[in-house]
Amino acid sequence: MTLFAEVRHLSSAKAPLVLLHGFGGIGSAWAPVIARLDPDLPLLVYDLPGHGHSLDAVGVGHAGVMAKAILDDLDKRGLSFFHLCGHSMGGAIASLIALRARDRVASLTLVAPGGFGPEIDHQALRRYGLAVEVEELAGGLAAMAAQGVAFEAVGLDLHAAARRNAGAADRLMQIVQSFLVETDERIGQGTLPLSSFSDLGIPTRLLWGTADPILPVAQAKNIWQGAEVALIEGAGHMLIDEAPERVAAAIRAAMAEG
Repeated sequence: MTLFAEVRHLSSAKAPLVLLHGFGGIGSAWAPVIARLDPDLPLLVYDLPGHGHSLDAVGVGHAGVMAKAILDDLDKRGLSFFHLCGHSMGGAIASLIALRARDRVASLTLVAPGGFGPEIDHQALRRYGLAVEVEELAGGLAAMAAQGVAFEAVGLDLHAAARRNAGAADRLMQIVQSFLVETDERIGQGTLPLSSFSDLGIPTRLLWGTADPILPVAQAKNIWQGAEVALIEGAGHMLIDEAPERVAAAIRAAMAEG
């Protein structure tokens, strides 16, 4: 099965923006950010392998496996130049795509990306990955966000519908297991080859919430030199919902440079 992506305005001569959601999400999770971008912007919004409409697509696994699947799909679509934005696990995938195809990536926006340090609240991710009904999903998302953040009912309904598909929870547990590393002392996430990014040469924006309970904000210091870093005071991990205007502004700034 091929990857699913919502496509908008790809006939445009402009390089499209490719959006990659985080673990357990679906492409429609980007709605709060998309609503704040140019409505005529060419867009490709993926359901990542093992998620949503891409439940049985090729490429289910850790960030490197998914990066290859996304690049292969972009090749099939004939897209030789594009902007990239990824959240959490999607940020790790976007980083690896940029590393592997730097001549094709016009700009890179990373939103609390995975892979920048070993620390991760894997238990919260597992609970979220096993949630199915709207109430469970709302609780799982709330545990990853700052206090008092409201998640849109329409988005939760779409999310729950995707989770009710046969095998959805099994796929997510397979994915979370693929990017965790167990040592004698702890369970952490695998990290990106960050030293390889020093000469990336792509306009890059990084956003991170200072109260992120999933990936500690201290990991932001591991970004390569030349990237623009914005720390969002008091925000948690779900910046697409918590600070959609800040995310949209970072995308616009990165795209303007690229």
